[in-house]
Amino acid sequence: MRDFSRDHRALSLNTATVRKQGDLVAIIEAAARHGITAIAPWRDQVAAVGLDRAVRAARDAGLAFSGYCRGGMFPADAAHAEAARDDNRRAVDEAKAFGAPCLVLVVGGLPQFSRPGSAASKDIGAARRQVEDGIGELLDHARDVGMPLAIEPLHPMYAADRACVNTLAQALDICDALDPGRSGMLGVAADVYHIWWDPNLYPDIKRAGRERLLAFHVCDWLVPTRDLLTDRGMMGDGVIDIRSIRAAVEAEGFDGFSEVEIFSELDWWQRPMDEVLKTCIERHKTVV
Repeated sequence: MRDFSRDHRALSLNTATVRKQGDLVAIIEAAARHGITAIAPWRDQVAAVGLDRAVRAARDAGLAFSGYCRGGMFPADAAHAEAARDDNRRAVDEAKAFGAPCLVLVVGGLPQFSRPGSAASKDIGAARRQVEDGIGELLDHARDVGMPLAIEPLHPMYAADRACVNTLAQALDICDALDPGRSGMLGVAADVYHIWWDPNLYPDIKRAGRERLLAFHVCDWLVPTRDLLTDRGMMGDGVIDIRSIRAAVEAEGFDGFSEVEIFSELDWWQRPMDEVLKTCIERHKTVV
């Protein structure tokens, strides 16, 4: 297991962590100022400043990437299916423009939440089939441009509206069905916030192996959690055994960035950006 205590070269900043404190260019400048060497941008933040400007700012700052957020939201009714396909192809192309190592997929839940305007459904099984079909279709384009896809399973509390793939096992089943040869083009993003509770977590990390472990995200689970989406904790403030999960991931050969991704409307989004980044660095050294 790598020693993070001496520096933060393995830390990547998911730009959602400070999304309320500045636009993407300001975040890039702040990351560089604090010696953070990698980021994972969100598409809405990129769109707000323009893709060309965002790419140029990241390159000028000499930043690497741990991923690009996000593609997915596959379930849709017939009237919205083409828009979903086109949107995901654009996400692949944007990730390629940055030179990101993977496009993270938040796969979507029921169609009316994944693609607003779609006819309402309660058939989560059908939504999961649409997810697998959508990833299979997108994988063809991803292979053409050389952009790996990382399925991120989300905690079951998001099954209806954000992701009906809720465990590493479900994500790996899709990977095995669509990419049985483990080509490196399809894998998982392992976010401790979403998977820490799973009784099969460690066997599934081993099942994933190096070929499937494309990204690793860290934050913490607070007790109580005051908001289901925007009350994630800073590493060390909650109940997740982050270091044991990282040890398991690295035992399989993962040697990429530990990406800090914190949605915190009530706390960290209210603090100055420099304070948040300094805390991320300190906790990365002492907790992650």
